[in-house]
Amino acid sequence: MGVLVYIESEDNKFKKTSYEALSYGKALADKMNVKVSGVVFNCSETDSLKNYGVDKIITINDSDYKEFSSKKYSHALSQVIKSENSSDVILSSSANSKFLGAHLSGIIDASYASNVVELPESLNPFVVKRTCFTNKAFSSTEMFGELRIISVSSNSFGMIENLSDSTVESYNVDKIESNQKIIKLEKETGSVTIADADIVVSAGRGLKGPENWGMIETLAETLGAATACSKPVSDMGWRPHSEHVGQTGKPVSSNLYIAIGISGAIQHLAGINSSKVKVVINNDPEAPFFKAADYGVVGDAFQVVPALIEKLKARQ
Repeated sequence: MGVLVYIESEDNKFKKTSYEALSYGKALADKMNVKVSGVVFNCSETDSLKNYGVDKIITINDSDYKEFSSKKYSHALSQVIKSENSSDVILSSSANSKFLGAHLSGIIDASYASNVVELPESLNPFVVKRTCFTNKAFSSTEMFGELRIISVSSNSFGMIENLSDSTVESYNVDKIESNQKIIKLEKETGSVTIADADIVVSAGRGLKGPENWGMIETLAETLGAATACSKPVSDMGWRPHSEHVGQTGKPVSSNLYIAIGISGAIQHLAGINSSKVKVVINNDPEAPFFKAADYGVVGDAFQVVPALIEKLKARQ
């Protein structure tokens, strides 16, 4: 028996959410008194993983797994799970991992819990705490069966350093054809990605046009934040679709979410509700976003944002 963590990477670098998943996996393994392993696809720089308590690093280096495919990755992980005799599989809450979790649970006949925010309340029965109702509440979920898949909510558990003397083993998986075809990949271009960001600066139609996005990028740069936008903005082509956050876009679980010129449609709020602190800047005091915000500024974004940037730079 053991804990297996799927460790996501991109461009030979591990994502912040992967370190969080590995930290959770290590803590769960300690609680169960078992070993924790991590599985990595096509990433050679594995030394950083040793800072988070992993006992064994399993590497799958195969050009057939260069791009993510739920079918292929589920097939590969199912083989590793069987080989390692793993009882618990830990995933992050990325879009790929959510796709993977549902697919993998069907293949290995495992119970699957998404949006988990804490270690199990008890091991027998196995009960986890999860967010529900678009992050407006919590639920205690009992997981049945011998195999369990846990998806850890972003920014809920944190990254806990725990230096370990890990072993590294390569693993060869059987080939499988995928019925998925990648037509186009659109990658984020900012220095900080939405998925890994502690702070997200997002803007909507209140900015009136793409030519006004300079101050949003400056504010994000000043804060070390990622930039994002509402659905109408990406639909109009003002910003790339990779920046669209909300229920129909990317979910955001940042520590700080700043919404500028966004009214706060229910679909948008559903995608950002798990952010810990929400700040709204809008000239309409009746904007729905104010009801969900922790802090609100009623004012013209073209006056408030430059003043905020000036104050932040002076403080720095």
